[in-house]
Amino acid sequence: MKVVSVEQLAIPGVRTVRFARFTDHRGYFTEHFRETDFDGPLVPFLNGVRFVQANESFSRAGVMRGLHFQWNPYMGKLIRTLHGRMIDLFLDIRKGSPAWGMVAAHHMPATPEDPEGEWIWVPPGFAHGNVFTEETTIEYFCSGEYSPGCEAGISPLAEDLDWSLCDAGLRQEIDGIVSANLLISDKDRDGLSLAAWDADPRSNTFLYDQLREG
Repeated sequence: MKVVSVEQLAIPGVRTVRFARFTDHRGYFTEHFRETDFDGPLVPFLNGVRFVQANESFSRAGVMRGLHFQWNPYMGKLIRTLHGRMIDLFLDIRKGSPAWGMVAAHHMPATPEDPEGEWIWVPPGFAHGNVFTEETTIEYFCSGEYSPGCEAGISPLAEDLDWSLCDAGLRQEIDGIVSANLLISDKDRDGLSLAAWDADPRSNTFLYDQLREG
């Protein structure tokens, strides 16, 4: 895997990893994952992370998913767009974090012509979701197996989320999708508010001092 760049996003702990594609007149080849590289010095925040489950998801234009999280075991997610365009959403739920309650976004388009691919790493301590502006397929690796009964969700439409760290253009685009023909499950639409989750004793499983990354 040829890592091209690593970027820290608006909320510390969430990062992107861009990797090279090798192209010619036939198309491209890329190595998008190699365990030894993920244990190396280029991506130290992934050193020791073991991915135990891989998922693939297809969404239609106008779909919003999230904001989901899990404990026992914690689940970090390494996500990439295979084809289409995703706006990835991440909400800090680490109690004691300077960014607690803040949600930000990162846009991740992908076409076969792109010279590079991109992962986004959303570690434990964040609620994760996404919005899709066109038909899109994504793949994500998980650092914990799905655990029914140990998951919850905060509604991406909750009025008490703090969007001040979100890119203004992406926020405007998301608002436009929400006000148009939004496709969202009842479970996600009716998810918890931030205040309701904060009052839930289970929220104390996400503590900044235990989950913070360098």
